Amino acid sequence: MSEEKRILVVDDDPDLVEAISMKLESKDYRVTKAYDGIEAWDKIQEERPDLIILDVMMPRKNGYELCDELKNNEEYQDITIVLLTAVGSAVSSTRYTHREGMSTLADDYIAKPIDLDKLLSMIDEYTGRS
Repeated sequence: MSEEKRILVVDDDPDLVEAISMKLESKDYRVTKAYDGIEAWDKIQEERPDLIILDVMMPRKNGYELCDELKNNEEYQDITIVLLTAVGSAVSSTRYTHREGMSTLADDYIAKPIDLDKLLSMIDEYTGRS
């Protein structure tokens, strides 16, 4: 078996973080959890993940800000980032847009509500497990 891949799951919805974490742990990924962008930044510095599943809309620091900070930092720019975005269903009530999401430096994105199987196959592909 190849080395364990570390995944950081960042979302301000604890139920969603738990659901994603359980799915990943069942596939032998090592999961770290954070509930906003500032906590995520601390966790990234403590234990560098191989991939980050990052919610866009969060308190304190949003996913776009954290993504851009990481991708503009030589030490972290090669970490794969998958953005979670609910903006498709709430475009009129949010300042975020899909266009903004696509112009960010994230490696990929998946819309909410999340299809966990689709997310898992995306992660498997990025971590070389497909």
